[in-house]
Amino acid sequence: MTTIASPAAAAEPSAARNRLVLVVYTAAIFVSALLLFSVQPLFTKMVLPRLGGSPAVWSVAMVFFQALLLGGYAYAHVLTQLRSRVIPIAIHLLLLGFALLSLPLSIAGHWGDPPTSGYALWLLGLFAASIGLPFFALAANNPLLQAWFVRTGHPAGPDPYFLYASSNIGSFLALLSYPLLIEPIFSLRMQNLIWTGGYGLLIALIAGCGVLLLRSPVTVASLLQNDVGDAPAPGWPLRLRWIFLAAVPSGLLIAVTAHISTDVAAAPLLWVLPLSLYLLTWVLVFQSRPLLPHKWMLALQPLAIAGVVVLLAFGGEQNLALTLGGHQLCFFIIAMACHGELARTRPAARYLTGFYVALSFGGMVGGLFAGLIAPFTFSWVAEYPILLALAALCRPATAERLPRITRWYWILLVVIALALLVPASMTGRVTTYFEDHRVWVAGAVGVLAALAALLLNAGRWKLFATAALALVLIRAYPADDGRVETVRSFFGVHKIVVTSDGHYHVLMHGTTIHGAEKYLNADGSKVTGRPEPITYYHKDGGIGRAITAIRERKGAPLKVAVIGVGSGTLTCAAEPGESWTFFEIDQTMVDTASDPKYFSYIRNCAPDFKPVIGDARLTFAKEPDGVYDLIIVDAYSSDAIPIHLATEEAMAIYKAKLAPQGAVVMHVSNRHLELESVVVGIADANDMKSWVYNEDSGRDDEYIFSTDVVVSAREEADVGKLASSDKWTETEPTDGERVWTDDYSNILGAVYRRLRDGE
Repeated sequence: MTTIASPAAAAEPSAARNRLVLVVYTAAIFVSALLLFSVQPLFTKMVLPRLGGSPAVWSVAMVFFQALLLGGYAYAHVLTQLRSRVIPIAIHLLLLGFALLSLPLSIAGHWGDPPTSGYALWLLGLFAASIGLPFFALAANNPLLQAWFVRTGHPAGPDPYFLYASSNIGSFLALLSYPLLIEPIFSLRMQNLIWTGGYGLLIALIAGCGVLLLRSPVTVASLLQNDVGDAPAPGWPLRLRWIFLAAVPSGLLIAVTAHISTDVAAAPLLWVLPLSLYLLTWVLVFQSRPLLPHKWMLALQPLAIAGVVVLLAFGGEQNLALTLGGHQLCFFIIAMACHGELARTRPAARYLTGFYVALSFGGMVGGLFAGLIAPFTFSWVAEYPILLALAALCRPATAERLPRITRWYWILLVVIALALLVPASMTGRVTTYFEDHRVWVAGAVGVLAALAALLLNAGRWKLFATAALALVLIRAYPADDGRVETVRSFFGVHKIVVTSDGHYHVLMHGTTIHGAEKYLNADGSKVTGRPEPITYYHKDGGIGRAITAIRERKGAPLKVAVIGVGSGTLTCAAEPGESWTFFEIDQTMVDTASDPKYFSYIRNCAPDFKPVIGDARLTFAKEPDGVYDLIIVDAYSSDAIPIHLATEEAMAIYKAKLAPQGAVVMHVSNRHLELESVVVGIADANDMKSWVYNEDSGRDDEYIFSTDVVVSAREEADVGKLASSDKWTETEPTDGERVWTDDYSNILGAVYRRLRDGE
């Protein structure tokens, strides 16, 4: 006897088919996320040399990626509104196919040399022209595939947000593996080819998703849509709340990344650490049973805000673990609290794509503020404390546990503000006390905010106001000993500090001194005459000794190229009759060094100073070959190294520009990275010998610092008496250490060597 299945039974998907749907869709979303987030450090590293290795390149890149993510989510939202199943699948596969034709990745033609201003807009255009189409197609996959999954009739369809966690796991693994595995092992070219192959695999997986969707029972999908159709649509207040909750951690991501990368290196290692944590929060909050309960994160968030207040007040840049670990741990907790609120208030599956559009729009808003608006609005890094204070408003509204204390809390806060901020505009003993104890004062107010939130269950506005007060105190009583002025550009924030005794003017970038000039003698009289080069450029330091040795070896006036202007100190190292040409990417740096109210080196030693503006790899390559007796490479952004100036190809350019007996001097002093072996390696790859100088001056109080310097030349005779000096060590390349090239660099290895050597 034959049994005929009922239509309902025939429409019911089998368990085997459900497993296949889950596997294929999960794999497609995972691979898509893997590609989406691995292309970010990959392509940004390709672009980095065009703009001097500035950390701001990553900030602008993040703005581009977030904007295109919004575009992809909006495109997915439109496609999901179509009633047809075939048309959205066909459109998306065609888009992916066209994008595949633009691979492998490369910088678009006509985008070779950057302009001398408007870097951010130029960079956005470069990214759009080069990877806009493939990234846009990838950006749409996550919400689009989740919407398709809902319509396949899978039992998990009504709540597909677990696939968002799968997506972010792929993103997290891509970012974490880049600096730890991919960058140290593969060249950029090989990374590009692997990524292109992965893109082809993804198209095949998405085609499989489309086939499974087309073969799914229409009746099941319709029933599912009817079930969720009764869920109320989210109102605009909730949508705006979603945008705000997404914007704050997105902006904090860029601010934290800029803060830590400015003082170490503009490299994928430090880009992906905060971004990996950011993505990990999405993974954790969208789990069906979160590993870290949301209430825990809300309880810890005030402590994290207070922690950043203390870190900003105390500094800690001398301690790499504190700089990297402290800021990122606090960022992780704050992002968990914000994203946990998003997960808690997520809508029914019917409104999934609209929810993702709100999230991506908020992410773009936060990125725009931190990456583009703030750098052009503030002369200092104001976005970090602003976003930190706003993070307090991401907490859910709560009822006061002790309502009567509300009035007294506000009164106490006003009293503290008046007591601490009014003296900041005055002089005298009170102001001096707060300046001397600024860490404890700002930290105490930050801790007050945390305790109020935890013990008194104070509302988010109280936490916001107290945290804001603590952050204002940090600005009112800066850590620098003396009067501070700040100048900000695309390439960072420069601080000009006049020491409290008025004896020195000091140029700082981030937390690193880049130059100083003595203005008053010990007896208070004004310094007159030709300024003496100090800091790293004193005549008895590595750079000063190298200049003297090459000058004596030649026995005639030198022709010198200097990459990096700083405070203009090296203009006073020149002697009459010599020709010194300076190369500098940042015009604001030139303006600062040329302003006599800040520094007088240029006015006194090079009144006709006309530097070459632009990235040195591009501008210096245009110089005639074989003309320079000495090339000095001293281009750093805080302690961050422009990697493209320390590669085998860069050294080949320097060597080509050297006169027959010329030498290259590279300044490699760095708190976090061991770079001597890098320079020795790239010199050896160009058949050059190297000598290393490392000596502590013992005169830091006079702003004369110890320096690490490497001099490279074709022959021993080219460096004169330096070769026989007991202060210089001829050094061979380290066995097994891979040479840095434009295609390969290993920041992690440089960090490890510095930590290993304990310096």
